[in-house]
Amino acid sequence: MANAPVQRMSQLLAKTLRDDPADAEVLSHKLLVRAGYVRRTAAGIWTWLPLGKKVLANVERIVREEMDAIGAQEVLLPALLPREPYEATGRWDEYGPELFRLKDRKGGDYLLGPTHEEIFTLLVKDQASSYKDLPVILYQIQTKFRDEARPRAGILRGREFLMKDSYSFDVADEGLAESYALHRQAYQRVFERLGLDYRICAATAGAMGGSKSEEFLAPAEAGEDTFADCPHCDFAANTEAITYELKPVDASGVPAAEDIPTPDTPTIETLAAALGVPASATLKNLLVKVDGEIVAVGVPGDREVDLDKVEAHFAPAAVEMVTETDFAARPELVRGYVGPQGLEKVRYLADPRVAPGTAWITGANKPGTHTKNVVAGRDFEVDEYVDVVVVQEGDPCPKCGTGLKLDRAIEIGHIFQLGRKYADALKLDVLGQNGKPVRVTMGSYGIGVSRAVAALAEQHADDKGLVWPREVAPADVHVVAAGKALQTELALDVSGKLAAAGIRVLVDDRAGVSPGVKFTDAELIGVPTILVAGRRAGEGVVELKDRRTGEREELPVEEAIARLTA
Repeated sequence: MANAPVQRMSQLLAKTLRDDPADAEVLSHKLLVRAGYVRRTAAGIWTWLPLGKKVLANVERIVREEMDAIGAQEVLLPALLPREPYEATGRWDEYGPELFRLKDRKGGDYLLGPTHEEIFTLLVKDQASSYKDLPVILYQIQTKFRDEARPRAGILRGREFLMKDSYSFDVADEGLAESYALHRQAYQRVFERLGLDYRICAATAGAMGGSKSEEFLAPAEAGEDTFADCPHCDFAANTEAITYELKPVDASGVPAAEDIPTPDTPTIETLAAALGVPASATLKNLLVKVDGEIVAVGVPGDREVDLDKVEAHFAPAAVEMVTETDFAARPELVRGYVGPQGLEKVRYLADPRVAPGTAWITGANKPGTHTKNVVAGRDFEVDEYVDVVVVQEGDPCPKCGTGLKLDRAIEIGHIFQLGRKYADALKLDVLGQNGKPVRVTMGSYGIGVSRAVAALAEQHADDKGLVWPREVAPADVHVVAAGKALQTELALDVSGKLAAAGIRVLVDDRAGVSPGVKFTDAELIGVPTILVAGRRAGEGVVELKDRRTGEREELPVEEAIARLTA
């Protein structure tokens, strides 16, 4: 086995901190800075120090090995990209303010790549001309850029980040399904090797487009995604992707709609209190503007509208709330008393819970008045049903009906069946077996490499510091010389022998640093095994400590080396 390097902390560019950074909000941010893995350069921009770069490289290596194993080919595309391909697909505008746009000295428009579907499509268009050239899977591990409005949580939400993005190109939908399955399996192997606890969840495609989409989420309190998990069956989904079946009910016994005076009840809370009914008996109607057109969104009164879902439904159109000016321009829209019955020139969307036959108390479109016994499908029509409510803990599982559990998670991977969206926009065709052009179908697959480091730090830590899984740790063994010359001599000798056997070693040989500080730093840095050359060094005895379990054992040096190199 080839010699592994020995990293001496006396020469290491890494300063550990006793206190959390003042701006740190989440565990990974606190620990990665305190343990000397990263340092902030600017808002959302981070420098990887030597220990951090080793962990990042280990994640890259695992990702690269599993991508190579499914036959993917690695390339490297530029980060600085021309405007034209993104304009052809509509994403130059769709990405909005998150896209870093810039001009060169000649006035030409460019962007810093947030993702590379367009450029990979053009690459394959240039290189592949026949069905014989496909299928092909290409990938890169490269820095991406997004102009986050509020960079936060350290490397979890930055403006610059490292990502593996891969793309599959097939001539038929069956081939796309196979490429998608290969990636799904490869991602499972990646995250298992990384030591991450994760869930595979149904997801929305968002700005990426396409049909089927799944996220790989790492449960963590610091996560910005909320996912629903069924405790009874295998259902799991991002809350933005949960949909329910429309279930009409029989309304034959519901009396005719009737106006009732309800002065000073412009909110659901005041209305329910005045009538002595649950909020769930009322119909809430939220007015928004979609590219300037007023649209009403109906949900049960005890539920909130998820504006992210509304925006996703109408994307890339701009969605904004109506204003006082809008109400003044449309006097038939009575603020606080809007109802779907009799609405004119207003498109009406409703959640599936507002199914045909359901009866409601809702606004009468008159000040101080509501209407009861308003039946969907009888007294008003729904133009389109869309799942738009905020999912709550205990909502029924769409698959089995059991109450759902909600958890926070970090998105560490996302896979998409893009279909022909980008191939259509950029005219990616190859000659088929019959000699006629065939439009290529695509998949897109991402892993947040730098984000995976943060997810690992969130999931693998205790009250003393980081606890890295062995395959991603910056070293296999952290050797600590308690301080005396004899102890340092033994620590360096052991380190050399371990390195000669292929073991990666970090040795704390710092002079003038107390044993207590060295032990604290060893636990903070989080290498899986700690070897201490301490009080019994003169006897040739060292202490082995398992960082995760805390178990300690004193052993003769040669026995300790044999155990670590076995």
